[in-house]
Amino acid sequence: MRNKAVFPRSIRPIQAAPQSNLPFGKEAKPGFRTKIAATRLTPEELCEIETAAEGAGQALSEWLRAAALQAARKRPADPAELVLAEVWALRYALLNLFHSGAQAASKGRQMLPDSILKIRDEADARKLQQARKLLSDFLAPQRMERGRKP
Repeated sequence: MRNKAVFPRSIRPIQAAPQSNLPFGKEAKPGFRTKIAATRLTPEELCEIETAAEGAGQALSEWLRAAALQAARKRPADPAELVLAEVWALRYALLNLFHSGAQAASKGRQMLPDSILKIRDEADARKLQQARKLLSDFLAPQRMERGRKP
């Protein structure tokens, strides 16, 4: 004879309390990680990334997050982003070179080669982030307009 649990009708099922009063999909605090990205791996692939994470001294999830974000931030999503990044870097470098050159000339000096390299390096370091911000700012009104239409 099988043992079946019988629940009297007087006992109501327990329902978990929601963690937030916000509608589903809305984040309570912007800094918290609440989204999940899942993937399937072969046993060999899993072993490979576990070894890499362990070698880096990180938890697997931490290592995967860092690797994914590094790849996402390193390569532009589309060619327009790359072109905009290069145009921004060129504009930044030219304006800063002209400004620094004018300042040096007004003091009767020349610009040092290290100053030029510093401007170039700063332009390269910031160009992709600035291009993404420009694109985001440009596309924001379009996204808002689409959100209003039924």
